[in-house]
Amino acid sequence: MGFKDLGLNEKTIQAIEDLGYEEPTTVQKDVIPSILEGKDIFTIAPAACGKTCAYIFPLIDIISQKAGQNILILTADSKESVNISDKFAIFNKYHEINENKNEDEEDAKEANVIIASPSLLLENIAENSVDISNINILVVDDINLIKKKRELINLEKILELLPVDKQNIVFTTRRSKETQDTLDKILKTPAEIKIDKNKESEVTEINQNEPTMPSLKTTEKQTKERKNRYQTRVQRQDKKALDLAKRHKIFGNKTPDFLLADTQLVDIADS
Repeated sequence: MGFKDLGLNEKTIQAIEDLGYEEPTTVQKDVIPSILEGKDIFTIAPAACGKTCAYIFPLIDIISQKAGQNILILTADSKESVNISDKFAIFNKYHEINENKNEDEEDAKEANVIIASPSLLLENIAENSVDISNINILVVDDINLIKKKRELINLEKILELLPVDKQNIVFTTRRSKETQDTLDKILKTPAEIKIDKNKESEVTEINQNEPTMPSLKTTEKQTKERKNRYQTRVQRQDKKALDLAKRHKIFGNKTPDFLLADTQLVDIADS
């Protein structure tokens, strides 16, 4: 089975193939179609089995095909948030904004993707920097690791602020009694997917190497167009976050609108 058999958009597949990915991992085969179908999912999967791309690939498709999607991805720490953000940019590169559209059409199509740890997200919510009241899709990336980071109580606070009617996607490395009450608050009748432990490090075995960010080199014309189109608007200065925000400009600045890194928020919606 190849990526074309999972229901992914041709542009997403093109970006995947550019990285030399020839076949999906087991978790990608099981999870990608379910996400595209809009199902709630609870996945138990070992490390290095390709679970991050298992939700990034279909979410990129959803963003490109449905207007105004609002997606929240909760991670255990900022390092993983940055890793996920980089992958979004890399695999989103062929879904750039159509420059023939007028401004209203572009605004309607824009996706709002928030990637953060629970504590950082709550900090920004308290400062009215982020609105999560209209989230369509929630991804919890490793609820067991969030528990280990003592972020479970913050996750539950966030759940109270989210709309009930949304798609919920939860990953964990193992089932835990300590997380069950929180899981019950997120998921009602999810499709449960369990990947065998022998699939650990499957990404290495089938040559899904870690992608790297492409060069930021642009032509003089492209640079001028971007300067004319975007004005940098940063709420709080943070060099690391700024550098990451710049990376996303080369992909049409489409995803994500919000990039959360360390303890800073950079709003690049109008960058």
